[in-house]
Amino acid sequence: MRIAELFGHGRPVFSFEFFPPKTDEAAQALLREVRDLGEMLAPDFVSVTYGAGGTTRGRTIELVSRMQSELGLTTMAHLTCVGHTREELGGILERLASRGIKNVLALRGDAPGGGKFEVASGGFAHASDLAEFVRARGRFCIGGACYPEKHPEASSADDDLRWARHKVACGAEFLITQLFFDNEDYFQFVERAREAGITVPIVPGLMPITSVSQIERFTKMCGAKIPAELGARLKRFEEDPSVVMAIGIEHAIRQARRLLEAGAPGVHFYTLNKSHATRSILAAIKAL
Repeated sequence: MRIAELFGHGRPVFSFEFFPPKTDEAAQALLREVRDLGEMLAPDFVSVTYGAGGTTRGRTIELVSRMQSELGLTTMAHLTCVGHTREELGGILERLASRGIKNVLALRGDAPGGGKFEVASGGFAHASDLAEFVRARGRFCIGGACYPEKHPEASSADDDLRWARHKVACGAEFLITQLFFDNEDYFQFVERAREAGITVPIVPGLMPITSVSQIERFTKMCGAKIPAELGARLKRFEEDPSVVMAIGIEHAIRQARRLLEAGAPGVHFYTLNKSHATRSILAAIKAL
């Protein structure tokens, strides 16, 4: 199933994102978790991230293949420009196609260790270049990323939006947002995107908060902000992990409900391979 074909049928599209573990044992455990989630909550698709350092890149292909062939799920492989030549990327796409994978999330990617991104010799500088390269092969449905609060490296919100529009022109058939915690950031971004001529589905990406230190690290990297009231509640209970998780789940449920009520095409959950929070949130939404 091409993911772009899931939208526009009068119901929200729900999806989960996982990252590839470093060991075979952890990968098997993740497959068991995904099987349970699939049976209980029936996501429309799942995606697997692509390690910038290279150690888990092969496992991305393995996991999306097994999730699709063994678990019967529609899958999407993330693919980045980091450290790859055109030839290498072409080889990866051939491997994905041979395994029946039809969906790719085309990303520039971040440099390993948080350093400055550098274009590989014979590689690509932008996600839009990669999207165009994938589109030329004619086999894949292409997704792209967008940033309601602006990409950290963008010179301005308008410049960032121009890049998003260019990414769509190069082949992205839907966009998934970076994580955010204030729905107004999403609504304002979508309004600006539509005015700029972007017509593809823009799926909000939500990350359930399960740890104060972890979410502070993630928001620092991606430039997302935590609303003051939510941040104060988390700080008050940061030494109590169970309360922090409860606050995070409650906020994500409230976010998702309001997004869907206002017409968002679905929700993409950044699970961090922690099924409990995602399970609770999506079960609560689907119970409506």
